Amino acid sequence: MSGHSKWSQIKYKKANTDAKRGRAFTKLVKEIAVAARFGGGDPDGNPRLRTAMEKAKEVNMPHDNIKRAIMKGTGELPGVTYEEIMYEGYGPSGVAMMIETLTDNKNRTVPEIRHAMAKHGGSLGETGCVSWLFDKKGYILVNKSKVSEDSVMSAALDAGAEDMKNDPEEENFEIITAPEDFNNVKAALEKANIPVESAEITMLPKNYVVLDGKAAEQMIRLMDALEDHDDVQNVYANFDIPDEAAEKAVK
Repeated sequence: MSGHSKWSQIKYKKANTDAKRGRAFTKLVKEIAVAARFGGGDPDGNPRLRTAMEKAKEVNMPHDNIKRAIMKGTGELPGVTYEEIMYEGYGPSGVAMMIETLTDNKNRTVPEIRHAMAKHGGSLGETGCVSWLFDKKGYILVNKSKVSEDSVMSAALDAGAEDMKNDPEEENFEIITAPEDFNNVKAALEKANIPVESAEITMLPKNYVVLDGKAAEQMIRLMDALEDHDDVQNVYANFDIPDEAAEKAVK
């Protein structure tokens, strides 16, 4: 399991429970509210809000929930003010980790994140300790079984994508964009009737730490623990785990 593609698929499989779905709603409500607070309530003029709304629709969040979250963000309804904080640290075997949070109480969040890290072989570090190991990029997955490589490459590169990867061991094409070109590339794929499996602005590792055995199991448990935390929006990490170890996480 290397990079974002496999982990994204495993997260999708693990999310098919009511508890996971409810937690996804909680995280998305926060993201929608914050996006609306900083960029306004009109998704046409607010790419971050538009992306959050699309993700909410993918998990079948009711329209009223989305509308209320936007109104709380714009101040039309009373709501909690969330602070965006990125924590950095290390997982098992020195894996670099960036933990993106939205919290209304960082005095609660910090010790809980620190405890989860320590419990599963990791530790929090100072700001800037690992961020240099990641690049902020747009990341789009397209299932290989549904389209030809040439059609995807043509649409993506013409719209400004930086790169497209076709790993023979992966079931998706991986498209990389600059953050500012993400929405244009995604729109171009959709216009060409190319179905997008997932699309996000993310932090892509520049290199990977290979894990197996106990370290691999610890890493998977740590990722699960962090992503199950209500204040954690995203976790980025530069690990590479064998498929057989990764598959244990969904059983």
